[in-house]
Amino acid sequence: MAKSKLSLDKIYQASFALREVARKTDLIYSPSLSGKNEIYLKTENLQATGSFKLRGAYYKISCLTKEEKEAGIIACSAGNHAQGVALASTHMGAKSIICMPDGAPISKVEATKALGAEVRLVKGAYDDAYTYACQLRDETGATFIHPFDDPDVIAGQGTIGLEILDQLPEIDAVVCPVGGGGLISGVAYALKKLKPGIKVYGVQAKEAASMADSLKYDEQITLSTVSTFADGIAVKHPGDLTFSLIKEYVDDVVTVTEDEIAAAILSLIEKQKLIAEGAGAVAVAAVMFDKIPVEGKNVVCLVSGGNIDVNILSRVITRGLVTSGRNATLQIALEDKPGQLVDVATIIASCGANVTGVHYGHSDANTAVTSCVLTLEIETRDFAQLEEVRKTLKDQGFNLVG
Repeated sequence: MAKSKLSLDKIYQASFALREVARKTDLIYSPSLSGKNEIYLKTENLQATGSFKLRGAYYKISCLTKEEKEAGIIACSAGNHAQGVALASTHMGAKSIICMPDGAPISKVEATKALGAEVRLVKGAYDDAYTYACQLRDETGATFIHPFDDPDVIAGQGTIGLEILDQLPEIDAVVCPVGGGGLISGVAYALKKLKPGIKVYGVQAKEAASMADSLKYDEQITLSTVSTFADGIAVKHPGDLTFSLIKEYVDDVVTVTEDEIAAAILSLIEKQKLIAEGAGAVAVAAVMFDKIPVEGKNVVCLVSGGNIDVNILSRVITRGLVTSGRNATLQIALEDKPGQLVDVATIIASCGANVTGVHYGHSDANTAVTSCVLTLEIETRDFAQLEEVRKTLKDQGFNLVG
């Protein structure tokens, strides 16, 4: 897969091919997400199928011959590429089989089926689904649509770069999620060819940093495991073509933690009324937590997808509240006598916080018989208010043990 197969002409051709199926997603100014720079959100989470993956999948399949389509389509995906391939295949009259890891969100599996594809669940992560899909391709002679390591797929994703430049010509930097690298390869190639001064940064989950590690050691690294709720970028091994393109056109690839991703999802919900999946929020997380040097710049964060399972979303919101200092648990060692809970609750209320849960338990065998432990779940505005609550309780003589 030579880099020479990717060109600006191909990206413009992809833009033309996608005009009837892909939306030109909005670029939303989002000043409340950071006070240090001018943030804009490229809302690919509002794309048809809920992610950018439709672009590359559709353009690739549109380039196939009649015989290649008639042979059937095979793909592997954690969920978003699956939906793009399913939609494109059905739209063009081709049968499709999508291999997905068995841990893929139920919502993504069902959405893929609803778009006309046959889904086969494979035990393990994305890379295991890829291995099975390749075996299936060899056995059946079907046409394989790679999710990222293909010049046509990359060209389809690169149409986002064209749209960003059209929507914000004075852009300084673009921040993209990175899994296998197809999205950032296409976007960076388009942007750097048209406006070389633009900075392009990639972001990975810390527990799935195959591309970041590969760049660090200047060779493609295969991770033994990946562990992140950002399933859309949970890739053990980067692509050959994408690794080469990222080395040439991307300025840096950084990582964010699970807690930082959760906090970014929560901020997008509260401040922008946007739902992002884990992979879709990593670019915002990198800017929120100062992982890249973009202070005072016009920065576009690519919100790559919004296909998050509602059960996962509930847990992520809870984690985001804890990470941002808005939910906390306090443990207070008390003498077991009447009025203690009233005194504690009064202090917490005076600080403007709210008690949401109470658990009373006796101390262990090594403490006084008359002692107990009061565990409180509280809501606060931020870490500053939480610290105010802690300090006031200590000043009033209460012993915080947790």
